[in-house]
Amino acid sequence: MSDALRRCLLRDLDTLGRQLAAYPDDHVPWQRPPGAPNSAGHLVLHCCGNLRHFLGAVLGATGYQRNRDAEFTSAPVSRAELSELLALTRHEVDTTLRTLDPDLLDQPFPVTLGGVSLPVGVILVQLATHLAYHLGQVDFHRRLLTGDALGVDAMAIAPLLDPDH
Repeated sequence: MSDALRRCLLRDLDTLGRQLAAYPDDHVPWQRPPGAPNSAGHLVLHCCGNLRHFLGAVLGATGYQRNRDAEFTSAPVSRAELSELLALTRHEVDTTLRTLDPDLLDQPFPVTLGGVSLPVGVILVQLATHLAYHLGQVDFHRRLLTGDALGVDAMAIAPLLDPDH
């Protein structure tokens, strides 16, 4: 199961990178249209912070220190900087899940979420669905602000077939 989730997470992180590249410039991902609680730029920061904390730091012992508030309040950065953050996050997710002992999937996750203790496998599913949820928001944000109705092959199946992806 952890390999299947690894493949989905890596595919979705790659898709997030393609979404960023599809914006016309560095300014548009940071715009907030009426009714939208977050910009795409802040959602990228949030997705990376979430994965780097729960997968990288908690399960992979990377030492990453999360500042969740900054994920939603930091000043805009370039798409190139966001892409570098996505690459770092991708590396931490890949490394952690490639080396995760499968026997841990049924063990309690080392920290509680919302005051609840859940098995590692359930948390991994939660992390994957959390990323997919925000990826959909970024897709809608990009289409709304650019007027571009074309997708970026978000749900590509081919990356899921490749065990080295």
